[in-house]
Amino acid sequence: MNIAIIGLGEVGQCYAQALHQAGHSLQLAAPRPSSAATQIAAGMGLSISANLADALSGSDWIFSCVTGAQALPVVQNIVRHAATGSTVCDFTTASMDTKRQAAALCAASGMRYVDVAIMGAIALGREKTPLLTAGEGAQALADALQGVGSRVTVMAGAAAGDTIALKLLRSQFTKGLEALSVEVCMAAEQQGLREALFEQLQDVDHTPLQTFVDMLVSTHVLHARRRAEEVHAVALSLQQAGLPSLVLPGVEQRFRRTADALATQPPPQSAPTAQEALHWLLQNEAGNRSA
Repeated sequence: MNIAIIGLGEVGQCYAQALHQAGHSLQLAAPRPSSAATQIAAGMGLSISANLADALSGSDWIFSCVTGAQALPVVQNIVRHAATGSTVCDFTTASMDTKRQAAALCAASGMRYVDVAIMGAIALGREKTPLLTAGEGAQALADALQGVGSRVTVMAGAAAGDTIALKLLRSQFTKGLEALSVEVCMAAEQQGLREALFEQLQDVDHTPLQTFVDMLVSTHVLHARRRAEEVHAVALSLQQAGLPSLVLPGVEQRFRRTADALATQPPPQSAPTAQEALHWLLQNEAGNRSA
């Protein structure tokens, strides 16, 4: 493979080293490379070009490893200089809409576009960090990266932009859980109850994640008002203990929003499934936006 790597931050450096070691031909481009990037390139006997057109010359694969803000301008430059039939692999954290615009630009120029979402920490997993891919050329990229030990999952039937959307949803879940866990563990530690808390959470630990989350969603639309009061009481207790919560005010607002909707238009099902509950919640959100 003849590969141009655009951007030599942590991601670009990682794949440059792995691909070089696997015997691929590389061309590197970065407008202002760091000293670390310059050192790595020198160690591989390569130079770093500040001129994108030079780096793209002769490359049939192009890895865009720039920031999300640079993602679209870089693709706009790539389609002006790269050869028809090239494959652009977008490793950036750009938005779903940006990636779809980039895919359209590549398609119009006769190039394949692969939306790549990095589903972990490159600093820890390096080239073995799981990748989620979509778009024309996704399977070809997965096949190509097998030789460097990369763990690539192709989203069947997915379009460019879908992988980054899924990554951001995952981040919403994990970062929200992180913030809540920090507050809960601080309160438990202050009261000398952290180990006892985990004993009481064993039922959660023994339940499959999707089963647990679906249970929360389906019962949320039945018990939102009562749970809002419980959240308010917990927040008040934390305030009195000198550990005011930053998370629970938003949690309480979510419950009260649902409770207000229940008062005017309850769901048609007495015991909704998670999907039925979500459809009802989304209908109410749409109504709130149009009001």
